[in-house]
Amino acid sequence: MASPPPALEILVREPDGFTVWSGPPYPPGTTSPPQRLPKTACGATSFSADGARLLATVASVSATVYDCRTLAVVKCFELPGLLAAALSPTGAYLQTFQKSSSPQEKNVTVWHVDTAVALYEHYQKSMSKATWPMIQFSADESVGCRMMPNEIQFFDPKDFTKGVLSRIRMPGIAAMQLATAPGSHVAGFVPEAKGVPASVQIFSCNKDAQNQAVARRSFFRCSTVQLHWNKGSTGLLVLAQADVDKTNQSYYGETKLNYLTTDRAFEGIVPLKKDGPVHDVQWSSSGSEFAVVYGFMPAKTTIFNKKCNPLLELGEGPYNTIRWNPKGRFIVLAGFGNLPGDMAFWDYSEKKLVAKTKAECSVTSEWSPDGRHFMTATTAPRLQIDNGIKIFDHNGSLQFKKMFERLYQADWKPEAPERFGDITDLATSLSSLKIEETKKQAQGSKSAQTSGKAPVSTASKPTAYRPPHAKGSAEVQNKLFGGLAPTGGEMSKNALRNKKRREKQREKKAAEGSGAPDES
Repeated sequence: MASPPPALEILVREPDGFTVWSGPPYPPGTTSPPQRLPKTACGATSFSADGARLLATVASVSATVYDCRTLAVVKCFELPGLLAAALSPTGAYLQTFQKSSSPQEKNVTVWHVDTAVALYEHYQKSMSKATWPMIQFSADESVGCRMMPNEIQFFDPKDFTKGVLSRIRMPGIAAMQLATAPGSHVAGFVPEAKGVPASVQIFSCNKDAQNQAVARRSFFRCSTVQLHWNKGSTGLLVLAQADVDKTNQSYYGETKLNYLTTDRAFEGIVPLKKDGPVHDVQWSSSGSEFAVVYGFMPAKTTIFNKKCNPLLELGEGPYNTIRWNPKGRFIVLAGFGNLPGDMAFWDYSEKKLVAKTKAECSVTSEWSPDGRHFMTATTAPRLQIDNGIKIFDHNGSLQFKKMFERLYQADWKPEAPERFGDITDLATSLSSLKIEETKKQAQGSKSAQTSGKAPVSTASKPTAYRPPHAKGSAEVQNKLFGGLAPTGGEMSKNALRNKKRREKQREKKAAEGSGAPDES
């Protein structure tokens, strides 16, 4: 008999500490979900990648590791001068970074959580987002490596006393990313310098095959990169970013999306069909497709296969965020940050738009591990007002909302998607009426978008002069405002219909008034 799926849980952190909620579904009218843990003071919290353990830290004081099944304390580490801490993927190891007064004082430590034994220590002058955590682990913790000046060093996580097992020389390396599932390859980035182009190189993690790169891509106009490995560790997306756009098209600089495969089947730029920045990119859970939101607003969204061929276009709209659910079936396109919060829910397996809704001022967003719920959160310090959490069903309907005086964090507890049943049964239980309604809405929005051009039959009425640059603006505004007609400018379809109805009524009354005396 199959074991029941795990219960969903949500980590919520406020100024006075964190707690863990029982996750949805909630009974109607729920305002405060059940808490699995009393509120506990902390400065930062994070789950291990597999959701087995939870880390809570108090700056310059301590790091406490909890068992997520019981929420009991596994171990508490007293760490004066603590600046950062991170759990390994299964929670077996804890990495800490402390203040140090001299290079002789080793301030980066890898601890074995259960025994509280320091397995490895070294000195690190400073720490940044690009270099922390110092040691990266594969998902099963069979591979561990770190970036050092001009090289990548490899360790045996089962026995750190062996020291550095092998090295990959990369002069000038500034960032690296280990593939985690499996930990078969590692990518390193070397910035542009003295006329030599920037480059990303992929190496095998096998000690006997590290003598040369298995893939390489060079490019100019690049200061930083984001490296995205797929599941299976066969493909790497490289989002190259330059601080200055030499074409003067964007104030925010220039971005290019490159794609490399470990078998060298593809090395080049992803063929995007619209000019402008790459806003977001995400692999599907299978690792065989990736989705890209790109271009000047209204942005375009395209899904590619692992051979970099386009599979599906999701249209254009006011979007800069994409979230693919863990089951690979549903996709959310959203416009957060400086956009008004429009969201479009897509059923990827059916290749259709399910619903549109809004979540204004959202800072974070993510699908639940079972792929049935989508949570958005407005958090501080990014936004100091209207902090809160919203949870939507997979079909875009709002299921739960809670506001906070101040909210710092809201995260799902990670779980393996394979532990949950398929969503097909739940999806087919939706009423046919709702499906028909979404079809009509989709058809209506499509006709509204294409109605920017007036039919020939209505062109007999004189219209106001519109300059050439304003042509097609109705279509663009429709996409930018999520299908909502902006105030001012051209009349909406309903307003035009109402106007014609009023004109007919006035004509009818005038005809009745003028015809009465002749009949008597």
